[in-house]
Amino acid sequence: MEINKTTLGIAAGVAGTLFLGYCIYFDKKRRSDPDYKKKIRDRRRRQRKNGNGGGRSEMPNLNDHEAIERYFLQEIQLGESLIATGDFERGVEHLANAIIVCGQPTRLLQILQSSLPAQVFAMLIHKMQEHGSRAAAAEETKQRIVAASASSGGTSSLALGGGPLDELE
Repeated sequence: MEINKTTLGIAAGVAGTLFLGYCIYFDKKRRSDPDYKKKIRDRRRRQRKNGNGGGRSEMPNLNDHEAIERYFLQEIQLGESLIATGDFERGVEHLANAIIVCGQPTRLLQILQSSLPAQVFAMLIHKMQEHGSRAAAAEETKQRIVAASASSGGTSSLALGGGPLDELE
């Protein structure tokens, strides 16, 4: 028996139809499970609980240029793949992490603006503003600690060990 293009096309169509039918059957069976919604909620809670701060990856050593480059590429790839799958929140978080360590953030933002949908780019800008306000708040807290330490004569627990605050006096 000779296999021609028509026979091969029919076989592929039948196989595709069977696969699609199985997917529909399995999805219906899964959704009709009485514990389906409970399992989904539990899984989402676990992901939020086990997630490291909403998808925030560990920052590399900023003195190691190779580590920064690896981190940058990893975050860009993760962000793009998550956005491609529809997980915009986590994708934007990873892209924001990449922008933070980028040597030319303005150029990267221009590229992202031309390649991302407008709503996703707006989410990215909002996330960058959040990162900026968090960094400003952390800097302000650090300055308050230094000021409080200096006003108490440098005898706070931070300055007792002969640390950098003692050198400032």
